[in-house]
Amino acid sequence: MTKKESKALRRPFVKELFRGNTFNLSMTVLASLIGAATSLMISWLLKAIIDLISGECPYTMGTLLIVVAVSIGIISLGWALDHAFLSRFRAKAMRQYRAYVFDRLLEKGIQAFSGENSSLYLSALSNDVNTIEQDFVGRLQNALEVVVTFLGALGLMLWYSPLLTLIAIGFSLLPILVSIVLGDKAAKAEKAVSDKKEAYTGMLKDALTGFAVIKSFKAENSIARLHGSSNDAVAQASEQRSKVTVNVGYASNIAGGILQIGVFLVAAALALSGKGVTAGTALIFVQLLNYVLAPIQSLPTFYAGTKSAFGLMDKLAEALHKNVPDKGEHIEPELTEGIELRDLTFAYEPKKPILKDVDMDLKAGGCYALVGGSGSGKSTILNLLMAAYDTYGGQILYDGRELKTISPGSLYDLVSIIQQNVFVFNSTIRDNITLFSDFPKAEVDRAVRLSGLSKLIAEKGEDYLCGENGSGLSGGERQRVSIARALLRKTPVLFVDEATAALDAETSFEILDAILKLDGYTRIMVTHDLDENILRRCTGLFTLKNGAIAEQGTFDELMEKKGYFYSLFTVSQR
Repeated sequence: MTKKESKALRRPFVKELFRGNTFNLSMTVLASLIGAATSLMISWLLKAIIDLISGECPYTMGTLLIVVAVSIGIISLGWALDHAFLSRFRAKAMRQYRAYVFDRLLEKGIQAFSGENSSLYLSALSNDVNTIEQDFVGRLQNALEVVVTFLGALGLMLWYSPLLTLIAIGFSLLPILVSIVLGDKAAKAEKAVSDKKEAYTGMLKDALTGFAVIKSFKAENSIARLHGSSNDAVAQASEQRSKVTVNVGYASNIAGGILQIGVFLVAAALALSGKGVTAGTALIFVQLLNYVLAPIQSLPTFYAGTKSAFGLMDKLAEALHKNVPDKGEHIEPELTEGIELRDLTFAYEPKKPILKDVDMDLKAGGCYALVGGSGSGKSTILNLLMAAYDTYGGQILYDGRELKTISPGSLYDLVSIIQQNVFVFNSTIRDNITLFSDFPKAEVDRAVRLSGLSKLIAEKGEDYLCGENGSGLSGGERQRVSIARALLRKTPVLFVDEATAALDAETSFEILDAILKLDGYTRIMVTHDLDENILRRCTGLFTLKNGAIAEQGTFDELMEKKGYFYSLFTVSQR
């Protein structure tokens, strides 16, 4: 991606920092102007006092005391503005930025998100946001103040001695060169830290999610080594960033020192030679040089911080830009004929097919089960039916319409999915059923009744807090919450992907029984549980083997064939 394209993608992210924040920003800018003005006024006072002592000042001590009193009053006004508006500006800027990023993330389709690493977004909304606030937003006001002070100081220097000013500008080229050279290195170091923290966040997420597996397999030492490796990578990147930061600071200070000492020596020489430079002027140049040096010394840090912040924004903007647009034909949320798969083929990697020439005819209102060994392609079929990938061969038809021509938004109004891993928010049972949306009480009660949640709510109440990721609910209760969500949406098609894999036999039967009782829905279940009482009630069964349909028919038909399904079922009963 070109720099021009990256800048275009970044622009709306930067705008969010300032949208509706103009007044707060204006007040902080005004505070910066006041700070710059008082700094220059103090410099002028120092010159006037030195010249008064040497008998070359046209002002009296009384006049200077009045100027001091006015300066104190102006400083107090600047402090009041900073106190009232600076923190408000920063807080609103970052709140809007985080909200914009999250809203953009929610715009991504399943197809776009399925191939991405969620750790990128976790890092972007945590570590990277902090970096952007500290290195860009937090330094913005200071940058404005030092720039204004720099311009004012430069104006005074030209007023007092154009010759000395030109000499000072010549000396200033060294600090500017340092800032340009080291700024890029600092930005690269910051990006490296962000990348390593992103990888660490992903590793940590996996470890915490799979904590039970780690303990049961006694894999603590192996996981600790993985954590140590990732942790070391973050530490090394952070160490390198610190070294670059130290180099930037020392190089800037050395260059600034050369500038200050050089200009002071020249000013002293001009004063001694009687070239129109007074002692006060020589000293004021040293004072004003501090304000000239301020942006030069802070420029490497601010420049590096800005580049780092923009680099993080660019990385995020590019990831969020990789989306599948909601284009295609809008369809009504109804299924009258059914779903057809014709010669369906699919591969995650070239020349490694997962599905091969799969044909299915799934009639509207029917209940179908996909069975087969692990890796046979069952869950992949559901993913394709949910438009997770569009790189398949053959056809997927909803009432005769090819899936690739249907807009993802209208597809999600047609289908819902119940998966093995049900995410439950740390909120009430009702909020988890409605997903924080408003539904009529009658509709919620219907979903509760049909999903089998009535007993739970009668015991604990709909305001019962479910705990982090549903820790306050059993596995069966979490699955019933998932069913209630789907029922509340009233989508006519319901996919069930290994929803009972982690449940005991009794609870598994209860969940599948509840799904089978949902008349009027087209249900397609991927199940490992070959329960005869469940499978006999299905409209049809599809047995997959190595990505192809080995057999299809009713339970009785497949048992009579004594083929692959018969073998699977017989083994499962032992």
